Amino acid sequence: MTNIPVISKTGLWTPEESVSNAELVESFNAWSTKWNDEHAEEIAAGTVEAKPLSNVEFIEKASGIKSRYVINKSGIVDPDIMRPVIPERPDTDVSVLAEIAVNAARQALDAAGRDASEIDAVICAASNMQRAYPAMAVEIQDALGINGFGFDMNVACSSATFGIQTAADFVRSGSAKSVLMVNPEICSGHLNFTDRDSHFIFGDVATAVLVENKDITNGDHWEILGSSLKTQFSNNIRNNFGFLNRAAPETRDNKDKLFVQEGRKVFKEVVPMVVAMIQSELDRLNLQPTDLKRMWLHQANANMNRLIAAKVLGREATPEDSPTVLDTYANTSSAGSIIAFHKHCDDFEAGDRGLICSFGAGYSAGTVMVEKSCA
Repeated sequence: MTNIPVISKTGLWTPEESVSNAELVESFNAWSTKWNDEHAEEIAAGTVEAKPLSNVEFIEKASGIKSRYVINKSGIVDPDIMRPVIPERPDTDVSVLAEIAVNAARQALDAAGRDASEIDAVICAASNMQRAYPAMAVEIQDALGINGFGFDMNVACSSATFGIQTAADFVRSGSAKSVLMVNPEICSGHLNFTDRDSHFIFGDVATAVLVENKDITNGDHWEILGSSLKTQFSNNIRNNFGFLNRAAPETRDNKDKLFVQEGRKVFKEVVPMVVAMIQSELDRLNLQPTDLKRMWLHQANANMNRLIAAKVLGREATPEDSPTVLDTYANTSSAGSIIAFHKHCDDFEAGDRGLICSFGAGYSAGTVMVEKSCA
């Protein structure tokens, strides 16, 4: 009997705290003004450049972001700290990244009517791992009481789509019947909140996707018609922090140890790559753009999503064609397209098709074509 992988259910955990653009701008401008005052002599002498000020209009025009959920607000909006304050936990306690992943995972399991004992594997697919080892997935597996195996994978913002294909391949091969794929993202920990061009980009969240063999699913589900993955090396999005260097993630004098990007280059190079990839996958599956009811795109930049959707559809996309969660969640890296899918799929009927698509650092990109199937 052929093993057919489907997405049975998803889960979403959202932090309680949110930071508006106005709050973020207020803290940034206070920090920038203080820095300029402290370096007034060097600025006057021309040896250093003054720090610019930010504003709400700039942020919304550049990104489409209006607010973001964060794991810790007080440190981010404090001009003397400018980073999330997340206390370290003893090794005997569950780690914060595992905790938020478990929260999202339990939602997906409960929605599917699935007990942890029925899960065969856990994939933790995320950009911002808390540590190198033990694997986050194994800790999540233990916290949920799942047997089988687990492992981590990182393909930056495309980690979720890469994780879905990996889970689907396990199901197709018969290696697993039910795979839990989670995307815990504390992106604020790797963001330089003193950089005007990027201090607004990221938010925190956790998502979960349950990929299972069709013959064991309960209720409505999404058959995975096909998926495609692509990577192409680029330095235009980079974070150099790792165990081979000792600089603290928040060290402002070592900015390359935090998130850095060449935004204009990314826009120019990633858009055509993603459009071509989507068109190629449609051709491979003998589908037309008109066969797609919706595209759940990676939530990185509203202008980028608008252009990708328009080029694929051959017209300007409506919010129904390509919904956004970027305005309230900001860029949540690997979780973004999954949030969009989770929040904007209930109106699908049997036979309706859609596309989950992610893209980001690497460069990396992934597509997952799905079709709604009702019980």
